[in-house]
Amino acid sequence: MVNRVLVTEAAAEVIDKLREENGPLMFHQSGGCCDGSSPMCFEVGELMINETDKLLGNIHGCDFYMSNDQFEYWKHTQLTVDVVKGRGASFSLEIPMGLRFVIKSRLFSEQESVELEG
Repeated sequence: MVNRVLVTEAAAEVIDKLREENGPLMFHQSGGCCDGSSPMCFEVGELMINETDKLLGNIHGCDFYMSNDQFEYWKHTQLTVDVVKGRGASFSLEIPMGLRFVIKSRLFSEQESVELEG
């Protein structure tokens, strides 16, 4: 099975800390304002998800959503959520820690694309 979204060990450790402090978490990548297309981490229910969002998968116990418009640009890539030092300009929960989640991506192989279509 091909996953559309993955998470690094470093990002998973930050997710664990944030979950301890905030409870159940979710991710959303919308694109555009603030940090552009950086993934943002929220408490479940803090951001309203609707028909304009697509569930890409689950990373370390957190659903990961992307706006349908952004998905059209990213649908050919596998995303990996990582974390780096530095403050982002968003409302994501990791910002006060002096960290920010980032996306690393790679194109799916032809075989992976076929599996995803199925």
